[in-house]
Amino acid sequence: MAVTIESLEKGSPAARLGLAAGDILVTVDGHEINDMLDYEFYTSRAAFTLAAVCGGEAHEFAVQKEEYQPFGCNFKTYLIDKQHTCCNRCIFCFVDQMPCGMRDTLYFKDDDERLSFLYGNYITLTNLSQKEADRIAAMRISLINISVHTVDPEMRVKMMKNKHSGEVLRYIDQFAAAGIEMNFQIVLCPGWNDGDYLQQSLEKLSSYYPAARSIAVVPIGLTKYREGLPHIDALTPESAAATIDQIEAVGEACLEKYGERLVYPSDEFFLLAGRPIPPDEYYGEYAQLENGVGMMRLLSVEFDAALQHSRRRWLPRKADLVTGEAAYPLLCELAQRCMEKNPGVKLTVHMVKNEFFGGNVTVTGLVTGGDLLRQLAGRLTSHELLLPRVMLRAERDLFLDDVHVDDVAKKLNVRVRVTESDGADLLAAMLGR
Repeated sequence: MAVTIESLEKGSPAARLGLAAGDILVTVDGHEINDMLDYEFYTSRAAFTLAAVCGGEAHEFAVQKEEYQPFGCNFKTYLIDKQHTCCNRCIFCFVDQMPCGMRDTLYFKDDDERLSFLYGNYITLTNLSQKEADRIAAMRISLINISVHTVDPEMRVKMMKNKHSGEVLRYIDQFAAAGIEMNFQIVLCPGWNDGDYLQQSLEKLSSYYPAARSIAVVPIGLTKYREGLPHIDALTPESAAATIDQIEAVGEACLEKYGERLVYPSDEFFLLAGRPIPPDEYYGEYAQLENGVGMMRLLSVEFDAALQHSRRRWLPRKADLVTGEAAYPLLCELAQRCMEKNPGVKLTVHMVKNEFFGGNVTVTGLVTGGDLLRQLAGRLTSHELLLPRVMLRAERDLFLDDVHVDDVAKKLNVRVRVTESDGADLLAAMLGR
């Protein structure tokens, strides 16, 4: 497959060669360029031979540049070809538990191995052909994030509604043999992949060490929009506690055998079980933050470090903070620490209950603007609202229900300040810096 250049970065190696928009890249060192993964991998070398079609004529270039220096070509789409969509119908898929009428992008299910490498997305392996798996192994692409859920082939087929989902687990063996590092995730569905199935999965996946870098277990999020979907029980405090014990037993065994814990329950398990979040050293390098593993502990650690080195504020200041149900106790605790050191600061933390999705959805990142407006109306104590960035899309402007940040500011008569998922930034916002 040949790919057409859309534009070039000024002063880049590609521009210095004389390539131009409309020229076609054919091969690099004899390798076809099919997508961004091929392009990035083969042009990262310090020296290579490029075959291209320029102005309708075939040319060959001997390229010399710094190793890993971007070659400098831009294409019509970032991936060059189309993004791979998910071909599963998982019983726990959150997209299938959303109401109709939301913006189109929220219903897109990606399952693209290239985005796993480039952006840390999780893939199920069901989109991979053997040829694509061989390419990953040959390129030694690391890290790859894999949604496993269970290593039992029959149960995986039942949970993912894809007849091939069991057999593609063989790619994990292939990647491990090639020295490719992997993070794994298990969405725990009570009555399906828990108990003995979970034990089997944890033991098998941890046995891939050192290729296995971490294994996260997260509870299923159940919304009120599950019509036509299989029944799944919600976790109870008792089952959450039992799951923590099961995961930590395997984690302790890994710690003794490998010197690394490897296996972690997400923060939600501890909150539901009424147990304290483990200390900083429990989480090692915090490899699974995006899965909510250790996120609350790291926020607290960062906040305390920043607070220790901050100057005391005496001038009067008021601000309101908003969060979801799960993080509410922690935010109250952090606000209290800030106020104890800074007598002039008055902070009020507000919890927003997720009425939009309902079910057992309590995380801050799924709070909608509509719920926030309804529940905060008339309750604010200041003219500044600190809003977590995780409630908004990447552009930092829209909630999941398309409510705009400006609408929140106008209707609540406040100045909105968006805070990052970082303890130091949160403290700075609390202090008005």
